[in-house]
Amino acid sequence: MKIALVHSRQDPGGKTIRRGIDRLRSSPGRSRFPLEGHDLSFHETEGRLIEQDGLDRSIAADLIIFLSRHTSLDPVPVLTTHVTGNIGKADLGGRPGSVAVAAPAWMHTVLQGLSRYAPPGYRVSYEVTHHGPSELATPSLFVEIGSTEKEWADEQAGEAVARAVLEASLQDVIPVVGIGGTHYARRETEIALQSRAACGHIVHSRDAGLVDAGMVRLLAGRSEARAVYIDRKALTPQETSRLSGVIREAGLLRLSETELINLQRLSLDSWELIMRLAREIDPGAEVAVSGLLGEGIFRVLQFPQDLLKEAIRAGAGALKEGLEKIPVAYLSSPGLPVMPVFITIEEKSPEVLNDLISLCVTLISRGENTAIEGDSLVIRRSKFDPSKARRLGVPEGPLFGELMRGRTLTIDGRDITPDMVCSSEIVRIRIPGMEK
Repeated sequence: MKIALVHSRQDPGGKTIRRGIDRLRSSPGRSRFPLEGHDLSFHETEGRLIEQDGLDRSIAADLIIFLSRHTSLDPVPVLTTHVTGNIGKADLGGRPGSVAVAAPAWMHTVLQGLSRYAPPGYRVSYEVTHHGPSELATPSLFVEIGSTEKEWADEQAGEAVARAVLEASLQDVIPVVGIGGTHYARRETEIALQSRAACGHIVHSRDAGLVDAGMVRLLAGRSEARAVYIDRKALTPQETSRLSGVIREAGLLRLSETELINLQRLSLDSWELIMRLAREIDPGAEVAVSGLLGEGIFRVLQFPQDLLKEAIRAGAGALKEGLEKIPVAYLSSPGLPVMPVFITIEEKSPEVLNDLISLCVTLISRGENTAIEGDSLVIRRSKFDPSKARRLGVPEGPLFGELMRGRTLTIDGRDITPDMVCSSEIVRIRIPGMEK
């Protein structure tokens, strides 16, 4: 792959990053950087980078990485990455309503690197799409140091950006378009740093009103994206609802933050299949996906409701934690933390069913008196019986609480033990194949 790294002679931040790259590449005894596995070329422009429309016609490359300074009205130390273009008018280069071709996977890996190597005091973020050049058919990205002359000349920051660029290597990502948020796209940044969601173009909240079906198709096409994320907290409910309709009209998916994080190792095709199965079960249910669930043919696995009910009673949090270690997707609703139905890969379903049963039995056994009898799990539990306590002369009130806490009382010279005021309950859950 041919990769061109470009900075401007006018740009102190870009020159600082370039010096960092040169130092790292000339370090004695160093290991080969991943980016050096590609055909690299370095270019210096006379003019500003935001004015380099059509640069790819004079540079033969498959990817262009612009090394740049970042300027802000709110000057804070920051390392950023973004793609270029203009959602609306073109105040800083490029053409109005035109955007460059993004490189979401490369931006994602650079963002991860910036997060690893940012010097103390520097924040790391995506930026929204906001300046030129917009007329680039070759995928490109900006990586920047901001926001004042002090940071532009900071060699430590320059080397951090240089290392993030040189260590960039493509991973399996889910390209998305982001809509909503301020200039630094805080939610999109946080999502990308903890998931495979890789943003291409990101629209500032103030430009969201300019997004119609045609614009969202353009942004998605230039970002290689089939899905859109909306930062609902940065937009009004009315705008969010309008944009949701626009996304549907454009034939794209809208994914929430939870869904993007839950994608784990799944492709969007697999995610859609799982969601279709989940909607057939309960259209309003939330879906969580274990990090172990991979690609395959999915099937719905029915589970003994009474066994799951007892496991939830033993600890819903512990149950969900255990489900993360089993390759399943599970459903939940406001009144039911885990529904008695799971989605898994068909060929693994017998093993998964066994693991689910084992998880539930283990959780129940920790807190209850249990036994295995044939193909059944038998739970024996005792509970305080107020009527028995009253018959033995125990007055209602604090003494009831003493007995419930397992303490023996003396009433009229007679010892009243907790066992004497308890009723026994036996729950029998049949589990075919339990002996195994």
